[in-house]
Amino acid sequence: MSQPDSANMEEGSLPFPQPREVRPLAPFGWLARGLSDLKHCLIPSLFYGFCFAGMGLLVTFVFEHAYEYTMAVTSGFLLLGPFLAMGLYELSRRRELGQPCTLTPTLTVWRRNAGNIGIFAVVLGIVFLIWARASLIVFALFYTTEVPNLSGFLKQVLSIENLEFLVVYFSVGLIFAIIAFAVSVVSIPLMLDRNQDAISSMLASVAVIFRNPLPMILWACLIVALTIVGFLTFHLGLVVLMPLLGHATWHAYRDLVEPLSAPG
Repeated sequence: MSQPDSANMEEGSLPFPQPREVRPLAPFGWLARGLSDLKHCLIPSLFYGFCFAGMGLLVTFVFEHAYEYTMAVTSGFLLLGPFLAMGLYELSRRRELGQPCTLTPTLTVWRRNAGNIGIFAVVLGIVFLIWARASLIVFALFYTTEVPNLSGFLKQVLSIENLEFLVVYFSVGLIFAIIAFAVSVVSIPLMLDRNQDAISSMLASVAVIFRNPLPMILWACLIVALTIVGFLTFHLGLVVLMPLLGHATWHAYRDLVEPLSAPG
């Protein structure tokens, strides 16, 4: 049973989303339900999958020509993912309501709460820009003369002699990844489903993580692992794996946030 339609409720009357506790292995259940949505809404889901694959090709192009920006662009891929996945959330919501899984209504679903989604986009955009700058600063600190060519860079990265660079680089990246993940776990589904404001949605996402640290760590690891698999399969895996994660995220939202109480 879906939550009451909050589109008819004024934003100010919405209560703060209450996090729920889930089992440690709950993310595997989200993936299973996401797979069911993917099979049921195959064509529109794959459309979004090909969009993700196109983004993956962009990352590869950047790596070939300016690899010092690759981690920043890859992070941007992960940051932009929730926005591109809005159509996938809508497909899962429509299936939940017994509505047809058609692509067209999902393309402009952002209009449902454009203002707050825009605020959220600005917040993630700022995180991305700061990380991109931090990434370049780390490169500059360790390569004070000139950045090596591509083959030299790969050789140095794989060398144990550059362990310090790798530790610093990935530690800084991890900080920004945690911030982005913390504010986005259920933010966009909340804004789309309930017309929730951006601030409450981001705070609710953080609350969800504090309420469920182990499931959220597992969920983050699954997202990263499946994304890496997608890249390692020459982006073909992204066509299926990204829609799977998008649909699964909707079911994560359903499990992690208390449903709205029906008006009395």
